[in-house]
Amino acid sequence: MSTTLHRIEERDVPTVSDARAASRVAVSAAGLLAALGVVVGVVGAHDRGRAIAWAALVLVAAFALSTLVNALARPREPMWMWLAAGTIGGGLALRSDRFLGVVPLLAAAIGIALPDGWVRTGAARIALGLAAAIGISCAVIVGLSDAPPLALLVGESLAAGFVAIVAYLLRCRSAAAVERARLQWAGWGAVVAGSCALLVWLMHELVGWPDGLGAPIVALASSIPLAITLASFDQLALRVDRLLVRTIEVGGLVALVGVVYLVVVLGFGQSPTDATRRVVGLSLVAAAISALLFVPARNWLEELANRRVYGERRAPDEPLQTFGARMSRAIPLDELLLQLAESLKKSMQLSNAEVWTGTGGVFERAAAVPYREVARVRLNEEESMVVARAHVSGNAWIQVWLPAVLAEHPGRTLRVAPLVLSGELFGFILCARQGNQQPFSSEEERVLTDLARQVAVALHNSALDTALQASLDDLRVANEELRASRSRIVATADQSRRQIERNLHDGAQQHLVALAVKLGLARQLVDGDREMLATLLEELRGDAQTTLTELRELAHGIYPPLLMDRGLREALVAAANRSQLPTEVEADVARYQSDVEAAIYFCCLEALQNAGKHAGEQATIKITLGENNGMLRFQVQDDGAGFDATASALRGHGFVNMADRLGAIGGNLEVVSAPGEGTRIGGTVPLDDHDAGADRSSHS
Repeated sequence: MSTTLHRIEERDVPTVSDARAASRVAVSAAGLLAALGVVVGVVGAHDRGRAIAWAALVLVAAFALSTLVNALARPREPMWMWLAAGTIGGGLALRSDRFLGVVPLLAAAIGIALPDGWVRTGAARIALGLAAAIGISCAVIVGLSDAPPLALLVGESLAAGFVAIVAYLLRCRSAAAVERARLQWAGWGAVVAGSCALLVWLMHELVGWPDGLGAPIVALASSIPLAITLASFDQLALRVDRLLVRTIEVGGLVALVGVVYLVVVLGFGQSPTDATRRVVGLSLVAAAISALLFVPARNWLEELANRRVYGERRAPDEPLQTFGARMSRAIPLDELLLQLAESLKKSMQLSNAEVWTGTGGVFERAAAVPYREVARVRLNEEESMVVARAHVSGNAWIQVWLPAVLAEHPGRTLRVAPLVLSGELFGFILCARQGNQQPFSSEEERVLTDLARQVAVALHNSALDTALQASLDDLRVANEELRASRSRIVATADQSRRQIERNLHDGAQQHLVALAVKLGLARQLVDGDREMLATLLEELRGDAQTTLTELRELAHGIYPPLLMDRGLREALVAAANRSQLPTEVEADVARYQSDVEAAIYFCCLEALQNAGKHAGEQATIKITLGENNGMLRFQVQDDGAGFDATASALRGHGFVNMADRLGAIGGNLEVVSAPGEGTRIGGTVPLDDHDAGADRSSHS
C-alpha cells in the first residue's frame, strides 16, 4: 500500500518536463488567439477606414502583445486567457458593431481578475457575476439592434467600470506585497491613460486640437494592457511605487493647470477664436511646464539667493537642517561635533565656534574652529543648575557664570547655548564674533536654541551607548571568567577524586591488606607460640590505629566533621594543631551557611599548607576571623620568607582555587607579600543576616 501511495504522489507532483510542456501549450494557445484577434481587427479597421477604427486596432494589438507576454512569463496563471478574450472581443467589435456590447463586459472582467487571473474570493465572484449580468444584457440588446444605441453603451461602460473598480480596490486592500505591486502597475496604466485623455480633452476645448476626441483617447488606453505586461516581470513589479507617485503628481499638476485655464478662459472670458487658439495652447503648455519645474527651480533659486545674500556662508539655519541627517549616519561623535563647529562658523560668519562637553560640573573644549588647545571649566553644583536653566546668553551673563570662557575671547561678542536634556547639563555651544561685526540676530539665537537641543540628545545617546558598551565589555569579561572558573572547578574536582583514590590505595588500603595478612598469621599461631601471638596482636592493634588515623585525616581533607558539627573556630583550631608551624587562631564568629564556612575553612587550610611549604621553619602563623559591616573577614598571616606578589605568582593553582571558592559565594581574595616581609592572605564574604540566622538555628 505504501508503494502504491508513493507512486501516486510521484505521479501527482509536476516535474520540470511537465512545467515546460504546460508553458509551451500556453504560449502556443496565447499566440494563436492573439494573432486571430489582431487579424479580425485588421480586417474590421480596413473595412471601416476611420481614424477611430485604426486607434482601436492599436488597442487590440496592445492586448495581443500583453496576452503573449503573460503566457511566456506566467503560463500557470490564467491572466493570459482573460487578455486573449479581450483581444478577440476587441477584434470582433471592430469587425461588426453587434459585438460592441461585449467590450465593456470583457474590460470589467479583466479588471476583476487582476493581477493573476484567479477569481478566488466571494466578493470577486459577485462582482464578476454583476458585470456579466450587465454586460450580457446590453450585449443582447446591442446585438439585436441595427444601430447600437450610444447611450446604452455608455451606461453599460459606466456600470461595469464601477463594479470593476470596487473589486479592484478590495483586491488591493487584502493583497500581499508583490500582488499589490502588480495591481499598482495596472493602476499606473489607468492613471496615465486618464491623465493623457484629460489633457487631450482640455487641448480640444481650448485650442480645437485634435479635431476628434475618440481616436486619441482610445489609442491612449493602450497604456493599460502595456502596464499589465510590465507587471508580469518580477524584476519590475516591485518598482512601481515611486513611478506611480510621480505619475500622479505630474498628472495632477497638468490637470490642475488645464482646469484653471479652462475656467479662466471659458468661464470668465470668451471662447478663443481661430487667431488666438495657438496662443492659448502655447500658454497652456508653458503653464504645465512651469508647474512641473516649480520644485527643482525653487530649490536652485533658494541656493543661489543664499549664496548672493550671505556670500560664501549658507543660510543661518543650515547647521540645524543638516545636523540631524549627520547624526543619523555612523559618524564618530568627535567628528560630528567638529563638523558642527565648522558649519556654525561658516553659516553665521563667526570668528570662533566651539563645543564644550562634559558631566559632573567638569567641561572641556571638545571641538573648536579654528583649532584651540583643550581647556577645562569647572562649575559647582549651583553654577551648573543656573547654566542648565539659562537660554542663549551674551557677554554680561557669561561674565557672571562662565568668566573663564569670556577671558579667552577678549573684545568679542559671544553667545552661549547650554546643552540640556531632562535637566542635565551636557555642555554648551560657544559662538564668537569680532566686535566690529553685526550683532547676533533673534533668528540666529533661535537656531542656536534648537540646535542645542539636538546636540544634547546626541551627547545623551552617546553617553548611553558608552555605558552600554562598557556593560557589555564587563559582561564579556565576567562570562569569560565564569567559563574559566567552571573549567577550573571541574578540573579541581577531578584532581580531588584522583587524590582521594591515591590516598586510599597507598595508605589505608595497604594497611588493611597488611592487617588481613597478619590476621591470617595470628590464626595459625592460636594453637602454637603464645608469646609470638601476643606480639602479633599488639602489632595488629597499632596497625588498626594507624589506619583509623589515616582515614580520619582523609575525611578531614574531604569535609571535616568538626566543621559541620562545631563551626569555623573549632575546625580551624584543629587544623592549626595539625599544622607544621606554630599557629594561633583568633576567631570571634558564630555559625554561618555551610557553603560560607566551607569556603573560608578550605581557603585558610590552603594558606596554612602554603605557609608550611614556603614560609620557613622559624615562621609562625596567625589566623584571624571576624565580622565587620555585614562582611565576614578572614586573614592568614605569617612572618616567614614572603615572595614577590606579582600577577604571575598569583596565577598558581592554590591562589586560583581560593579565588574561585570565594568568587562562587560573592567574596574576594587579597594577597599581600614581599620578600623577607612575610605573607598575608585574606578575604571577605558578604553575609545575609536572615539566611545566616536561619542557618545558625538549624545547626543549633
